[in-house]
Amino acid sequence: MTAPTFFTVEYAINPWMDTSTVVDTERAVRQWENLLSTYRSLGHTVEMVEPVAGLPDMVYAANGGLVVNGTAVVARFAHPQRAGEAAAYAEWMTSRGFEPQFTHHTNEGQGDLLVVGSMILAGFGFRTDQRAHDEVAQITGLPTTSLELVDPRFYHLDTALAVLDDTTIAYYPPAFSDDARARLQQLFPDAIEVATADAYVLGLNVVSDGRHVVLPANASAFAAQLADAGFEPVSVDLSELLKGGGSVKCCTLEVYS
Repeated sequence: MTAPTFFTVEYAINPWMDTSTVVDTERAVRQWENLLSTYRSLGHTVEMVEPVAGLPDMVYAANGGLVVNGTAVVARFAHPQRAGEAAAYAEWMTSRGFEPQFTHHTNEGQGDLLVVGSMILAGFGFRTDQRAHDEVAQITGLPTTSLELVDPRFYHLDTALAVLDDTTIAYYPPAFSDDARARLQQLFPDAIEVATADAYVLGLNVVSDGRHVVLPANASAFAAQLADAGFEPVSVDLSELLKGGGSVKCCTLEVYS
């Protein structure tokens, strides 16, 4: 995770961002610290990547890369405003004993590359280049399933799909192309389908340890669906960070052993 020390909305690169919106950075820090405390209370180990002045979106650590099976893939960002983040996350990877790998084509890390069991669900359409999917599969040794996103409000896969355990997902069907929906229905016939109201507060932007699901506080109906499915929802308020187009998962780069 990276603290939102320098978080603000000074440019607009997704539909959630409005440069005329007032951002309370101190409040964003308090909300982020609550998320950090929540993870630790659930028994998770959290490592920090130092924030860098001039990179206000660096708090969205999930986009920094993909770490799985001892392999680290560094993000190659679509927008120049975020390009500098890649070096910071590559440095963290190196400091932890990984040898950072790079793709030739754009990839935005766990924003569009979500590990489910022994495969990767890979989003494309707005940020990550579909051609990067094969590169990631070759680097990690894990097969990728490409899923096209069609609604710019859901510009990363992790805004429209949540991995709950090795065999279970939740998603918002309208965010995907017909082909992508068909693939998801084939792979996950028992997936939880989330309603528009919860999707529109980035309710699917969650982190799950297979039991506890940390999710945005306003996604109350999804929380009830999770409880009905046997998970334990843990709600947190990240409303200030939502102004930049991110929530729980966006703030969290998970390390898959």
